[in-house]
Amino acid sequence: MNLPAGRLTGVIPPVCTPLTPDGAVDTRSLVRLVDHLAGAGVDGLFVLGSSSEAAYLTDHQRRLVVETVVRHVAGAIPVLAGAIDMTTPRVLDHAETALAAGADAVVATAPFYARTHPAEIARHFQRIAKEIGAPLVAYDLPSSVHSKLDADLVLDLAADGTLVGLKDSSGDQATLRTIAISAPTGFSVLTGSELLVDTALLLGAHGVVPGLGNVDPHGYVRLVKHATAGEWGRARAEQERLLGLFGMVDAAPPARMGRGSAAIGAFKAALRLRGVIDHATTAEPQIPLTDDEVALVAQRLTAAGLG
Repeated sequence: MNLPAGRLTGVIPPVCTPLTPDGAVDTRSLVRLVDHLAGAGVDGLFVLGSSSEAAYLTDHQRRLVVETVVRHVAGAIPVLAGAIDMTTPRVLDHAETALAAGADAVVATAPFYARTHPAEIARHFQRIAKEIGAPLVAYDLPSSVHSKLDADLVLDLAADGTLVGLKDSSGDQATLRTIAISAPTGFSVLTGSELLVDTALLLGAHGVVPGLGNVDPHGYVRLVKHATAGEWGRARAEQERLLGLFGMVDAAPPARMGRGSAAIGAFKAALRLRGVIDHATTAEPQIPLTDDEVALVAQRLTAAGLG
């Protein structure tokens, strides 16, 4: 395993999955995207998360993504792989595949589809950790899995060694703060919010997993460096520039497509405009951006100094 000796910190982008126009994984673009991120000085890579469109990928595509990224980084930075699925046995299958492909750690949500009790969520994570024998990070994503990981649950699982970290995409800053204050030494608290990184770091978070970090990894690296140095004014200024850039996710109106399609479509359009990937294809049944919407994305890039 290639995890740091202490805890996961810094910028760990959830890597987009470039696709060809016919929906296959575009491995050449994926490698360029990894170089784009690593060249900015990120501290790790998270593949097969929400921004990776993991829910839309086949099992073969998931494995190909992990293999491609692990082979290319060759141990230079850690690779975390999502094993996101509805039930414990299915998550274990994905985790086994990701670890066999060379991932350094596994990221999993609470189980979903059926209603679950906190005791079942705890059992889920404990079983995964026991079976995989590898670092496990919990992904708090109530908007998709409809279960919120409360602070006591996370802290108990951190204390018994089940979890090495938390990616918090719940938007609940109070819970994030409680966990950051009370977690055992070495436990990583990572915010999934692109827009409140400076706040989360001030509250005690150790890093960020920003979807927008695909587009502007240098900006997030600068933001974290400023915060780490106690330069909160500079951190705030960088955060506010990124806030403007994040406006690209509103290029497509909610009356025409879902929020996820709009965000992933905007990120991929921006990466294509920046010359990082060849195509802005999103997985079916997501709706592609129009030319006019892509032009709005281009305007956001220019305004943020990336045009």
